[in-house]
Amino acid sequence: MIGRAVQRFVTACSATEDATAQALFRIAIGLCVLFTLLDVVFAGLVDVLWVDQAYGGMRPLKGLPWLIEWLGGATPEVMHALVALGVLGGVFLVLGIGGRVTAMLSLLVVGSIVDVNGHAGGSYDELLSNALWLLVLSGGHKTLSVPAKLSTGSWWPEAPIYAFPRWLAIWQLCLMYGTTGLQKVSTYWVPGGESSALYYIMQQPTWQRADMSWVAQFYTLTQAATLITWFWEVFAFFWILTVWYAATPDRPGRLRSLSNRLQLRWVFAAIGIGMHLVIFATMEVGPFSPLSLSFYVLLAHPWEWRRWLTRSTMSPA
Repeated sequence: MIGRAVQRFVTACSATEDATAQALFRIAIGLCVLFTLLDVVFAGLVDVLWVDQAYGGMRPLKGLPWLIEWLGGATPEVMHALVALGVLGGVFLVLGIGGRVTAMLSLLVVGSIVDVNGHAGGSYDELLSNALWLLVLSGGHKTLSVPAKLSTGSWWPEAPIYAFPRWLAIWQLCLMYGTTGLQKVSTYWVPGGESSALYYIMQQPTWQRADMSWVAQFYTLTQAATLITWFWEVFAFFWILTVWYAATPDRPGRLRSLSNRLQLRWVFAAIGIGMHLVIFATMEVGPFSPLSLSFYVLLAHPWEWRRWLTRSTMSPA
C-alpha cells in the first residue's frame, strides 16, 4: 500500500503541462513586484519606511534580514540599491529573463526589503514571497518570454514543464482563503450573528480610500455580502477540487459531474474577483488584491488558455 502511494505521488509530481498558465502567473507576479516597490517609490516613502531612524527613517529597525545586515544595515544607500535591484527583478520576471535565477534573486531582495520594517507591511508580503518561491520551482519562463522568442522565434512556443508548481499555487490560494474564513468566528461574521463585519470594516478610517459613511444606506446588502464572504472562504478548501474535476472530466463520479455542469470553479472565481475589485476600489490594503488575483490565472488549465488566446486577437507567434 505504501509503495503504491509513493508511486502515485511520484507520478503526480512528474506530470507535465504546457507552460502557458505558469508563464501568465510569472508575468502577473512580476507586475506585483513592481506594484509593491514602485508604490512606495512614487510616494517618496523609501527613506521613511525602509531606512533606519538613525538615517532619517520612521523608527529604529532591529532584527534586520541577514542580507541587509551583511550589506551594512538599513542605510539610504543600501535600501535604495536593493529597491532598484527589486524593480529590475520585477521587469525581468515580466520579460521572462533569467528564469529561476531571477525568481530566486527577487525572492531574496524583495523579501528582505518588505521584512525590514514590521510596521510597514502586511500578510500580503508573505504571499508575495510564497509566489516568488513557486516561480523558482516553475518553468514558466519557457514561453511568453524574451528568451523563448530568441531561442524559438516565437513568443508563445509550446513548452512542456512540470505541473506541480501550478497545483501548489492553487492550493496556496485555497489555503489562504480557507484559513482566513475559519478564523472568522465572531458574531459579526458567523451565520446567525449580526453579519455586520464588512460594514464596520468599510468604516475603518485607516483603510478607507475615501469616506464610506454612505454605505449605511446599503447596510442590508453589506450583511448579505458578509454571509457570502464567510461561506465562500470557509468552503474555499474545496475550490482546488473543482479545478481538478475540470481537468479530469472523463472520470466517473456524481460530484465531479455536478461541479463541471454548474461550473463551480468559475462560481468560486467570480465571487473572489468581485470581492477583490470592491476591496481595491474602496480600501488601502497595499498590493493584496492584485497579488491574490494573480493566482487566479492558474485556475484555467494551460490548454484552456491556449484555446482562448488563439481565438482572441493575440497571435501565438
